[in-house]
Amino acid sequence: MKIIAVGRNYAAHIEELKNEVPTAPVIFTKPETAILRHNEPFYYPSFSNSIHHELEVVLKISKMGKNIEEKFAHKYYQEIGLGIDFTARDVQSELKKKGLPWDLAKGFNGSAPISEFVHKEEYTLQDLNFELDVNGELRQKGNTNRMIYSFDTIISFVSQYFTLKTGDLIFTGTPAGVAEVQVGDRLTARLEGKTMLDFEIK
Repeated sequence: MKIIAVGRNYAAHIEELKNEVPTAPVIFTKPETAILRHNEPFYYPSFSNSIHHELEVVLKISKMGKNIEEKFAHKYYQEIGLGIDFTARDVQSELKKKGLPWDLAKGFNGSAPISEFVHKEEYTLQDLNFELDVNGELRQKGNTNRMIYSFDTIISFVSQYFTLKTGDLIFTGTPAGVAEVQVGDRLTARLEGKTMLDFEIK
């Protein structure tokens, strides 16, 4: 199982980090060891002083495919969930300055908490509301109608490079509002009002 993630997929988030608007999906990966399940706590790593939360809708791939045409992409996932793409922003900034990959800043242990998954038929995928509270205060609020690249576009694009397999996860990008977390914080994420994540930073 692999984790594929999309960067810079919401314009307001691109603006807040002062990044360039991409001409194609920006793709990076995380190892399976990044996953946290069942609201396990996230342990703040010793190598960073600036861990940022990035709330994202996550797709779970339901069958193998490669070189998938966009018009057929919807057949390759049946369930969606929420995930946090934790990012060591200070580490990422240093790597970017040197023109190096982001792996250390994005793929460290526990950097991908994920919720349980729900069937996509219960939702309007092009108009999904999702939000993140930190200590009861709203930090991120997004809607998939603001995505630059849709779910189907992402699947089609990624499948040109990586064969997608059953159980693979795709993080589809974060809206504006990313910010640092601190030890003792509690993160609660909702999808269309339903609580999907609720865990602590330790």
